[in-house]
Amino acid sequence: MADERGASGATVILAFLSGAALGAVVALLLAPQSGRESREQLRRYARRAENHLRDLAGRAGEAFEEAVEEGKDYVEKRKSVLREAFDAGREAMKHERDRVRGEDSGGA
Repeated sequence: MADERGASGATVILAFLSGAALGAVVALLLAPQSGRESREQLRRYARRAENHLRDLAGRAGEAFEEAVEEGKDYVEKRKSVLREAFDAGREAMKHERDRVRGEDSGGA
């Protein structure tokens, strides 16, 4: 989920929202309207930004939990494969040891 520069999607979205908020504040300060109207508009923008950030944080938390679960599944699968390979190696070693012992006792 990282682009070529290493920035995550959440970082890009946060930077975009920050830039949009700063642009909105500058536009409001330079707009030909009363102070009361500007303050009310700023409050609406702030509430909207807060809602967007809460939503973004919730989605980021869900994505993190999903990634952790996928990581656990991957580790468990790898452990299973390694365990099977280890058991097969141990069994092959035991079989070969028994074969060599049989040749030593049979050939003497």
